[in-house]
Amino acid sequence: MQFQELPLHAALLRAVQQEGYTTPTPIQERAIPEILAGHDLMGNAQTGTGKTAAFALPILHRLMAKPRLSREPRALVLVPTRELATQVAESFRTYGRHSGLHVAVVFGGVSQSMQVRELRAGIDILVAAPGRLLDLMRQGFVSLRQIEVFVLDEADRMLDMGFIAPIRQVASKIPSQRQTLMFS
Repeated sequence: MQFQELPLHAALLRAVQQEGYTTPTPIQERAIPEILAGHDLMGNAQTGTGKTAAFALPILHRLMAKPRLSREPRALVLVPTRELATQVAESFRTYGRHSGLHVAVVFGGVSQSMQVRELRAGIDILVAAPGRLLDLMRQGFVSLRQIEVFVLDEADRMLDMGFIAPIRQVASKIPSQRQTLMFS
């Protein structure tokens, strides 16, 4: 199978081609069609096998298919660390560079002012570490009422690091009618 055979938006296929991708990895080949079909999914693959593209591409495709109705995020990716948050957000920006979708990343350890500015400007995809996300939610800077897709990236690691309570808090603020994806 080739990437061009996947039923992804032409803008995404162009970005993938520009990155030099031709053949999906096994996790991508199995996950992308399931996510495009709207199924919840648990995916497990080794580091470096393209897990981020496996969920980012179908999320971008889904969001491109219908216009944004508000400034609130429509997809949320929770990650355990700021390093991973930065990497995942950069992947969304790379794959979605021709999409017109906006990505923001929030994590602690830095001033929140730039993050708040991005959120106020309106975003489609939010990549976040749980602690900073909860802080911004308490301050009224983030609403999760429009979330259509909820991703737990490195889910096992987040649970090992003791993030179960923050994950539950975040999940309780997301509509129950959503697609949920877990990757490890």
